[in-house]
Amino acid sequence: MELVVGRVAKSHGIRGELVVDVRTDEPQERFARGTTLLGRLPRGAGERTFTVTAAREHSGRLLLSLGEVTDRSAADALRGTLFLIDSSEVDSGDDPDAFYDHELEGVAVSTIDGVAVGVVDSVLHLPANDILVVRTDADREVLVPFVREIVPMVTLDGIEIDPPPGLIDDAAADAGGDDDANGSAQ
Repeated sequence: MELVVGRVAKSHGIRGELVVDVRTDEPQERFARGTTLLGRLPRGAGERTFTVTAAREHSGRLLLSLGEVTDRSAADALRGTLFLIDSSEVDSGDDPDAFYDHELEGVAVSTIDGVAVGVVDSVLHLPANDILVVRTDADREVLVPFVREIVPMVTLDGIEIDPPPGLIDDAAADAGGDDDANGSAQ
């Protein structure tokens, strides 16, 4: 799996520098001098490799010089290019509370009582908090707020959740056609 670490926003100056929107926590490592970057060109124009010759901050943005880009025209042609790395090159390190999205995808999810819920399909990053999208065995999606109160334990071997009433039950009721969901009173 490939991860995006930056995107070319525009050219800067006449010598081919690029303004890059950084999408990594480690820009000093990903864009270090001598680093080879895989660039996915815009509009389906293929992929190319580039060698970083210089990187510097300017007005809160990263300015990048590449050996293969020597003038403004060449830099302008790269607008929208995504710089990619292989996900196998990164891990979450020693912090037990830090995970990359790709590390959580496919991890089994169960309740704190040991009841299997499904596996993490993806992670949504929303303004209020992140959401785990859990795919159940019945091929249903359960959206689990990724907050400590609901997700008390996360490891790469398994995720335990303490769902509030209705979070999992509503998904099961929708799938099973529960009588109460059909409007009958008891």
